[in-house]
Amino acid sequence: MRQVAVSLLFLSLVGSAGVGQAQRRPSADSMAIIRKPTKLSRQERRELERRAADAEKQRAATPVLTAKDREVSEALFVDGVKYITLEDYPKALDRLLKAYALSPGNAAVNYKLAEANLLSGNLRDATNYAQAAVQLDPKNAYYYLLLAQTQANQKQFDAATNTYATLVREVPGTGNYLFQLADLYLAQNKLPEALATLEKAQQQFGDLDEISFKKQQIYLKQNNLPLALKEGESLIAANPTEPRYVLAQAEMYAANNRLPDAIRVAEQALRLDPGNAQAHLILAEVYRQQKQEPESQQQLRLAFENPSLDIDQAVRILVGYLKQLPDPKVNAVALDLAAATVRSHPKEAKAYSVAGDVQTLTGKKREARDTYLKALRYDNSKYQLWQQVVLLDAELNQTDSLLVHSDRALELFPNQAQLWFFNGIGHSLKHQPKQAVAALEHGRKLSSANLELQAQFDVQLGDVYHELKEYAKSDAAYDAALAIDPNNYGALNNYSYYLSLRNEKLDKAKEMSGRTVKKFPDNDTYLDTYAWVLYKLKDYAGARENLERALKTTKDAAVIEHYGDVLWQLGQHPQAVAEWQRARKAGPGASPLLDRKIKDQKLYE
Repeated sequence: MRQVAVSLLFLSLVGSAGVGQAQRRPSADSMAIIRKPTKLSRQERRELERRAADAEKQRAATPVLTAKDREVSEALFVDGVKYITLEDYPKALDRLLKAYALSPGNAAVNYKLAEANLLSGNLRDATNYAQAAVQLDPKNAYYYLLLAQTQANQKQFDAATNTYATLVREVPGTGNYLFQLADLYLAQNKLPEALATLEKAQQQFGDLDEISFKKQQIYLKQNNLPLALKEGESLIAANPTEPRYVLAQAEMYAANNRLPDAIRVAEQALRLDPGNAQAHLILAEVYRQQKQEPESQQQLRLAFENPSLDIDQAVRILVGYLKQLPDPKVNAVALDLAAATVRSHPKEAKAYSVAGDVQTLTGKKREARDTYLKALRYDNSKYQLWQQVVLLDAELNQTDSLLVHSDRALELFPNQAQLWFFNGIGHSLKHQPKQAVAALEHGRKLSSANLELQAQFDVQLGDVYHELKEYAKSDAAYDAALAIDPNNYGALNNYSYYLSLRNEKLDKAKEMSGRTVKKFPDNDTYLDTYAWVLYKLKDYAGARENLERALKTTKDAAVIEHYGDVLWQLGQHPQAVAEWQRARKAGPGASPLLDRKIKDQKLYE
């Protein structure tokens, strides 16, 4: 048999006592036991058990209660109740046990003993005294309720169910507890019993909305969709101006593949409440199932433009889109929904946060960075948002922003190593190597548990120490990075390039740079580094070959200048000068010697 699906909207309505002026269940007196139980010590418990046993012996030996004993018992009872109110349960039990020793047949004394034991965590004695109270006064509803609570707290649900059933059967005027009884049956998945109990409640109180909702829940669990829908139609008929019931019915149709009916009922809800966000979401889902994507996306847009759409629900839908991005088929609708979420919830940090995620994944990095900053205006406590901001600052080469934002983030999260990493990068890009070293060294200490991040710190430190001309520290940093990850190609490239500039360890530089080129044969930066190492080794033909490959994909001034230098070494002087001139036109990046080379038409190194 096909399983009947339970709609999300329907489940959100189950258990509600009604909406607006709709009928509600009759009120029921509830017990006053709402405080959290307090556990007694082992010593206190043993002493109270001894006192209870003594009281029981005394009860057996005291056949007749004198007037004086009755007066003392009543005073002890009042005193015990007072201490329960004060939450001093040892004193409460002391007084009540003394009262019990004098009046063991007093139902109220047994009831209060049960209450005090329940609140002190002694469930076994609480149950025994509650059972005694019920037996002594079987017409008092409060005694049954306390007994049911002690049983439920011990997960004795069958016993609790029987207690409620006995209550509504034996005590006049307690039909309102049929609802709790039905809930207990539902909790135990005793569906026929729950349904029968709700039928009794319906006979007693009439057609209440809560009864219909609970019956729907049962019918759905029984895979009886027709009866569940019938209950829904009854609710709609009884509440013709309430769109919530219509929406629940539409959800049920949609969840069970009754798509034409779902559309019909959802449109009925829109006639009652034009622009209703939930109705548009139902239609969007139905059209999606029918593979009518344009219609589905239009309904989503209408739903998201309505500020009544819960922000968390909007975020959940957008998260579903995030898993598909980037995708040309859904990029536009995801961006539209993200923008609508921000318009509908302009003061919600999570609206800007999820919109920033959508923009990031669709390649709109500058807009994403600005959107994340707006999220931080409303909630700057989210580290992940700061992390995204500084990452995008770095990718956008916004060095000033990178420093400002990383400094602000570090005021809030001074122990986050990644923030120190980006702060160090910012100082490095600003050619502030001393500040960069300070930030990177501090962050490296914080990243000791993350070897991959530590290697990234080491690569950056290698670059910065080279700028400071502290070459031993630079080499040590690169060696540390490669010890963690021998295939860290960024470290291999930079290390080999700086060695070539210093004319040191050229064989090692050639080996490291050769590995990067082998792995990335079309990367112009790596090809340029390898060519320059070969140049320093006087392998001009090899250098030329690699530079010509690099120049297929780059117009970088430094690469063009290097090519001119190689041509000069190969004796092709006019061609070399022409390449130097081309390098100057390419823009920044060439060496300070370039103008002199062109002016004198001579190689300077």
